[in-house]
Amino acid sequence: MAGRIEDYALVGDLETAALVGTDGSVDWWCAPRFDSPASLAALLGNPDHGRWLLAPVGNGRCSRRSYRGDTLVLDTVWETLSGTVRVIDFMPPRYAGEPAPRIVRVVEGIAGRVDVRGELSVRFDHGSIVPWTRSTGRRAAVYVAGPDSAHLGCGPGVELTVTRDRTTCEFTVTAGRRVVFVLGWRPSHAPAPPPVSPADVDAALARTLAFWNDWAAALRYEGPAREAVIRSLLTLKALTYAPTGGIVAAATASLPESIGGRRNWDYRFCWLRDSTFTLSCLLRSGYRREALAWTGWLLRAVAGDPADLQPLYGVEGQRRLPETHAEWLPGYEDSLPVRFGNAAVEQFQLDVYGEVLSTVYSAVRAGVALDPPAWALVASLLEYLGKRWQEPDEGIWEVRGPRRHFVHSKVMAWVAADRAVRLARVAGLRGSLARWQALRAELHAEICARGWSEEQRSFTQYYGSAQVDATALLIPRLGFLPAGDPRVLGTVRAMERLDDHGFLRRYGDVRDGGTHDLDDLGGTEGSFVACTFWYADALAMTGRADEARTVFERVLDVRNDVGLLAEEWDPVAGRQLGNTPQALSHVALVNTAFTLYGTRRHGRDHARHLAVA
Repeated sequence: MAGRIEDYALVGDLETAALVGTDGSVDWWCAPRFDSPASLAALLGNPDHGRWLLAPVGNGRCSRRSYRGDTLVLDTVWETLSGTVRVIDFMPPRYAGEPAPRIVRVVEGIAGRVDVRGELSVRFDHGSIVPWTRSTGRRAAVYVAGPDSAHLGCGPGVELTVTRDRTTCEFTVTAGRRVVFVLGWRPSHAPAPPPVSPADVDAALARTLAFWNDWAAALRYEGPAREAVIRSLLTLKALTYAPTGGIVAAATASLPESIGGRRNWDYRFCWLRDSTFTLSCLLRSGYRREALAWTGWLLRAVAGDPADLQPLYGVEGQRRLPETHAEWLPGYEDSLPVRFGNAAVEQFQLDVYGEVLSTVYSAVRAGVALDPPAWALVASLLEYLGKRWQEPDEGIWEVRGPRRHFVHSKVMAWVAADRAVRLARVAGLRGSLARWQALRAELHAEICARGWSEEQRSFTQYYGSAQVDATALLIPRLGFLPAGDPRVLGTVRAMERLDDHGFLRRYGDVRDGGTHDLDDLGGTEGSFVACTFWYADALAMTGRADEARTVFERVLDVRNDVGLLAEEWDPVAGRQLGNTPQALSHVALVNTAFTLYGTRRHGRDHARHLAVA
């Protein structure tokens, strides 16, 4: 059985990623891209669905592990009765001559003598295909099925035993001895890679360390929790598909929002929902190049008919992401169904128009020059929005139930009109200005009239609802109302109804057990990490800075031992839930750090930026 979600660390090469457990097993790896079928899928099943174990014989969980400085090079250490051994895991970034994904593992003796066992089971197509396996020498093996092939090679001093189901090896390391392994993916028609050379592995490790350290050195944050901020940014970079600039929501698919439940989604795609938060995070932190690449991906992905705007896209901007069930996988801790692809791609979500326009506006403020087609896109999006904003939608949480008039969706429609007005002034589009101003005013008036509840003393989840939603915490940050407005203050107070042992759920009154009444999937879910950070932001903006810092530090405490956050946290069971590592969780961490501590240098200018970031 796979470990707990927080047992996994991430290694990546800027095009895909792998998860390494505290037991030394790589239980998840999609190649050659984030959204490719997994070649190692034990995370959603068992070792027979694909894994790569490399650990001391007879030992389970490691003694300790950490990333090496500000990098994605992972050091895992076992202290045994006979000695100490370290396994170094990394994936060389796919740049400057790295043609294909490779997981590199180096076993290094530290003290005494340690017997080590390796076991590799490659299973293509999300664990469903046992490939044709053959030895290509005492230190190499190849695995082939359909379009996929994988190649395992090791350095001198180790011999592989190759069978149809798995490849194994056993060896002993003493202090100072190093044994190298490389597992790579290539198209099945491509030639095999050259034999593994320890010198080449050492050079790849040096390049990988240099790349990540150089990237991390650009961070523009010096406040408290700097280590958490840089680890979040490194994680965000690792979730970036470098060829296009797209950032996936998570590296995994179908990790459950509640153990044994049905809310198991594929998050290996790029959501427009996250775009404004992500851009703000990158620009504040000093990563302008990544911010521009993300904006470029966004504009390319949404180009075309505004009626075809989707909530999410593939890493290259693909629009067709059909959702299927993998019946052969038993699911993470028996959480079924196991889903690949995401049917939310077909939903109507009104908020995405606001996300796109807000991101474009922020990019222009950062100095990005828009070409005529981009300006035409702005105009066409507003024209289309003007025709459809009065319709119900599925909302930011992509509920699989009836459409409703979600308040957050209407607020984001207002954001779209507001940012279009600002852009029109910048670009001199006076012909459209009056029409967009009128749309903005109409939206504002309706939201205040129908989205606000005098009885609840807060904005509600949807028109006529008595339920609150954590997205209402974004109202002051989006600039819809000032932080000191009584309606904002009342809404922030009402969020206590979502409090779950100091963390916030997305919606669903905790007093009623936190159940979902928006769809027929049943069950509950954990508290939502990003929403808890939003709560800290709102507390800070409404003058409750001490409480905000307490909330912020509480969430920092539930990161795993290498600083990673999944989508959700179960405060009762004390474990992470949902896909991991979650980009939105780490984006929210960085943004909250800047909200709480970034004002030291920027003062009023920073506060003004928050209102439209």
